[in-house]
Amino acid sequence: MFHIGDIEIYLFNDATAYMDPGGLFGLAPRALWSRRYRADERHLIKTATHNLLIRAAGLNIIVDTGFGNCLRDSQRRFLHIENADGTRRGLAALGIAADEIDIVIDTHLHDDHCTGNFRLAADGSRAPAFPKAEYIVQRREYEDATNLNERTRATYRPENYVPLYESGQLRLLDGDSEIAPGVSALVTPGHTPGHMSVRIESAGESAAFLCDTASLAVHFERLAWMSAFDVEPLVTLETKRRWQRWALETKALLIFPHDAITPAGRLTLGERDRPTVQPVNLTYDNP
Repeated sequence: MFHIGDIEIYLFNDATAYMDPGGLFGLAPRALWSRRYRADERHLIKTATHNLLIRAAGLNIIVDTGFGNCLRDSQRRFLHIENADGTRRGLAALGIAADEIDIVIDTHLHDDHCTGNFRLAADGSRAPAFPKAEYIVQRREYEDATNLNERTRATYRPENYVPLYESGQLRLLDGDSEIAPGVSALVTPGHTPGHMSVRIESAGESAAFLCDTASLAVHFERLAWMSAFDVEPLVTLETKRRWQRWALETKALLIFPHDAITPAGRLTLGERDRPTVQPVNLTYDNP
């Protein structure tokens, strides 16, 4: 756990996944990315699935829900998933029950960020993982996630969010929104048009969960580097340019959703004034 002013933030790794570097690095050449990230004998790179618990103004807020326990065995094998359901283990270790969560922020609706919206019971039935929480997502994201095409249908699974909307548990946002005092969900387009990042500000301190605006720390350093999954890569580039300026001005703590080597860091200017993420040692709050 760490503090941003009066706000408590807990970092969970919901699951470890091993990914093809072509997806992670897109057009960036192996000769360059391999200086920072090493592929294993299967030619896969170890990644994390980071979720947050934010405690602010008496509210328990979950940011993204990862994979949870809803994956079939075939999906686990295909995605090379290990140690899934870390968010639930983290909450249990903190003594926080699922029905004590007030708000769930879905930064976007790709399956690695919101499959844990639901919980799979022993009899195969599914129910909301956080039964008393209000789930929130951008309206544009929901519209894209319910009108699939050949490019998007592989990463969106409507069963992870449509039932929440139909039951009234999922609220659609129209643009930047303050979720709680000091906690804001801000539209950061590029990865998807309705993608959000979460900014935390309190007592003169700042942090941001950048989500897939920068899946890895190196993506935030290098404007031209981004994953192959970005729907609008040139928009991602300009979004990162704006957030780089903010990160340098505020010296904010930055949390990256999939970086198993550098989960968090602060942006500085290195040699030749090149933006460089200086790692910050944060430990996971889940067993």
